[in-house]
Amino acid sequence: MKVSADVLNPAFPIEKSWFAVYSELFKARLTLLVLITAMVGFYVASPSPVNHLLMMHAVLGTALVAAGGAALNQLLERDLDAKMRRTSDRPLPSGRLQPGYVLGVGCATSLAGLVYLALAVNLTICLIGAFTLVTYIFVYTPLKRVTWVNTLVGAIPGAMPPLMGWTAARGHFDVQGLSLFAIQAFWQIPHFMAIAWMYREEYARAGFRMLPVVDPQGRRTSRQALLHTVALFAASLAPVVYGLAGVAYLIGACVLSLIFLWSAIQFTRCLTLARARQLFYVSIIYLPLLLALMVLDRR
Repeated sequence: MKVSADVLNPAFPIEKSWFAVYSELFKARLTLLVLITAMVGFYVASPSPVNHLLMMHAVLGTALVAAGGAALNQLLERDLDAKMRRTSDRPLPSGRLQPGYVLGVGCATSLAGLVYLALAVNLTICLIGAFTLVTYIFVYTPLKRVTWVNTLVGAIPGAMPPLMGWTAARGHFDVQGLSLFAIQAFWQIPHFMAIAWMYREEYARAGFRMLPVVDPQGRRTSRQALLHTVALFAASLAPVVYGLAGVAYLIGACVLSLIFLWSAIQFTRCLTLARARQLFYVSIIYLPLLLALMVLDRR
C-alpha cells in the first residue's frame, strides 16, 4: 500500500523559519560544496591574474542549477523521504511546501542558472550544467529505486562542479580538468557507502536500493569503498603530473590519502557503525583539505 507524505506527517512537527525551509529545499550544505569545488576548479584553471568577476558569474550560475536540481530531486522522492527519519522533516514530506510550488521553483531556478551560465560565462559550461541536471534528475534519482549502481551513476553529476569551474575559466575542458572531475567522482563512493551503511535500515524501509540494502553482509559495500579509495589516491596525484600543483600539494595529498585509505581498510575489516561513521568523517575532512592544498600550491 502506498504511504503518502501527508499520512506520515499530518502536522508540522517543528516551526521553522522560511530561511531554514528553503535551505533544506535547496540542500544548502550540498550546494555549498558545489560552490567550493566549482570555485577551486576555476581558480586552478585560471591564468594570473584570476578573473574574479567571471568566477562570480560561474559560481552563481552553478549554484542556481544545483539548487534547482536539489528541489526537483526532493519533489520526485517526497514519498520515500517521508518514510525515513533523517528526511521526513524536509519541506515536502512535512507539508511545509506543496509539490506544485516546488516544481515551479525547481524548474525556474535551474533554468535561470543555465541561461545565466550561457549569457554570463560561456555556452560550454551551460551544456555541462544541463547534462549534470538531466543526469541527476532523470537518471540517478529514479535509479535509486531500481539498483545499487545508482551510487556509481550519481558520482558523475556529483563530480561535474569542478569541471564546470575549469570550463568557465578556460572556455573548454581537457584532460587536466578531467583530473579534478576524477578526484571528486572517486571521493564520493566511499563517502556515500559510509552513509548508506549507517542508514541501511532506513533506506530499506523507504525502498531505496542502496548497496548495503542488497548486501546485508557488507562485503561488496566495503570492497567498493576500499577500491574507490585506492583509485582516489591515484587520482589525487594527477594535479602534480599535469603541472597544476607542486611538491607541497604532493606531500599533503599523500598524507591525506593514506589516512583515508587506512580508514577504508578499517571499515573493510570491521563493518560496524563506528567504523562507518569514522570513514564518513574522514571523507568530509579529506576533500576540503585536499582542495585547499591545491589552491595554496597552485602552479
